[in-house]
Amino acid sequence: MKTYSRFSTSYRVRPDDIDMFQHVHNSKYFDYVLAARYDQMRDCYGVSMEEFIDSGYGWVVRTAHVDYKRALTMGKEFSVETGIESMNSKGCRVSFEITIKETGKVACDGWFDYVLIDIKTGKSAKVTQTMIDQFSI
Repeated sequence: MKTYSRFSTSYRVRPDDIDMFQHVHNSKYFDYVLAARYDQMRDCYGVSMEEFIDSGYGWVVRTAHVDYKRALTMGKEFSVETGIESMNSKGCRVSFEITIKETGKVACDGWFDYVLIDIKTGKSAKVTQTMIDQFSI
């Protein structure tokens, strides 16, 4: 089984992330992971999402799983570590872990299954060997 790199990106909880219970709304965790992958594509894989889209492709979430363990609250710094778990001809699975920097404890973890699509048709596309090589760092 192939091993892929994992990367970490840091953020801070913003006021607009907070829900009526004074912690980060569950939907924001998805935003954090997607923002981290966006930044990591550019900074770690060497291809921005814009460049990837310009090449005619995009990644669409097919399935997402998140296991909430403890709340993030206002102003807390946290890191989002992500990494490709597997790639196949149709897409990839990316696992993640969001950790509270102050305590080192995991706020949540999980995974996303992405499908590669052809931007022009909106239909699934085959993952190329070039893509596999590009994301195999």
